[in-house]
Amino acid sequence: MAEKLNKNAVYKAAKPEEKDYFINDGGGLYLWVKSGGSKLWQFVYTFEGKRKRLALGAYPGVTLEIARRKASEIREQLANDNDPAEGRKKVRQEKQTAKLNQERKSDGLPILNSFADITGKWLDSIINTNTADTLTKKKNRLTTWIFPFIGDKPIDGIKSAEVLAALKPLIEAGKLDTAHRLRAEISAIFAYAIVHNLTEFDPAQPVAKQIPAQKVKHRAAIIDPKLVAQLLRDISNYQGTFVVQSALRISPLLFQRPGEIRKMLWSDIDFESNEWRPFISKTDFHHIVPLSSQATEILKNIHPLTGNDTYVFPSSRGNGRPMSENTIMTALKTLGYDSEIMTAHGFRTTASTLLNEQGWSPDAIERQLSHAPRDKIRAVYNRAQYLDERRRMMQSWADYLDTLKSGKSADVIPIRRSLNT
Repeated sequence: MAEKLNKNAVYKAAKPEEKDYFINDGGGLYLWVKSGGSKLWQFVYTFEGKRKRLALGAYPGVTLEIARRKASEIREQLANDNDPAEGRKKVRQEKQTAKLNQERKSDGLPILNSFADITGKWLDSIINTNTADTLTKKKNRLTTWIFPFIGDKPIDGIKSAEVLAALKPLIEAGKLDTAHRLRAEISAIFAYAIVHNLTEFDPAQPVAKQIPAQKVKHRAAIIDPKLVAQLLRDISNYQGTFVVQSALRISPLLFQRPGEIRKMLWSDIDFESNEWRPFISKTDFHHIVPLSSQATEILKNIHPLTGNDTYVFPSSRGNGRPMSENTIMTALKTLGYDSEIMTAHGFRTTASTLLNEQGWSPDAIERQLSHAPRDKIRAVYNRAQYLDERRRMMQSWADYLDTLKSGKSADVIPIRRSLNT
């Protein structure tokens, strides 16, 4: 106590001089008496060979007792091989980040380096390889199902159990397809975070096997040639609007996904090369669809009506949107084909089944169905692969459908046998 009183008296009595000077309190603690009259506590230490100083506050506001307690805490950090200057820097950064995040939340923005924040950056990174609709769907799924659980959590602090907990409501509701899709998207977000040095582990990867397999529900399709013939005749007699007539008639000729046909863009059609070149978001690459003379005729006939629109088959509401996803299904129902007999997606199954029976190359058929590999380099190569054969196949397929519709014959000589004769 006497030492403390004596030191206090020394520090209180210390007067400024022409030059700054230090009074040593021991153990690295000094009182810095400046020529201007201020008195500042300083802690001087060496860490990893570098001489450093820490400011502990001004005397007498920071008393000798407080200064010694702070010095003791610093010495403890040094004993544990921690640099107190870095610790202070980290605390300062955490306070700045907390303040910034509070401002961001007030502005409706996600917390920095949170899952929601990195999700936004990931979505920006894939903007050139996905349609606006696809990006919106991805964002809405994540916002609705995942953000309430881990949206505000730091990307490098999320555990596998938390990812599974976020997906649990979907699994329990039997929405397995959405659960699998979201789990894959979460993994893609963590892959982005890993390559940008924001985390080192993908906690969504182990969750994949915890989601039950989705039972495949096969869409109804007609594959009997005689029944296909009747379907084609019914389609040719459909009395709906010309736009719907055209979309319905072209569907069996192209056998692409219904969503891709209804969103067909005039800008993707090249009448000179007789090709439709849509971007397929499902397989993430640009596809080439050779157009048969029959398909080209349908497109040229509808061009005077919708050629000035963005979409080949626009919505009847005139709102700048494509035809509704239920339009073809409704048209088929009108013709007497409900979802248990034939679906819009069923045209793909019809074509795949009959083309394989006719002996066309399975690889060419798969390419034409746009079942492309995920590998981007292979996808670029494969989109043009078998193109000559696919041109012949698409024209042959259109001619075959015409033959069926006319009622002449449902029998076709297998293509491989015909090529060898």
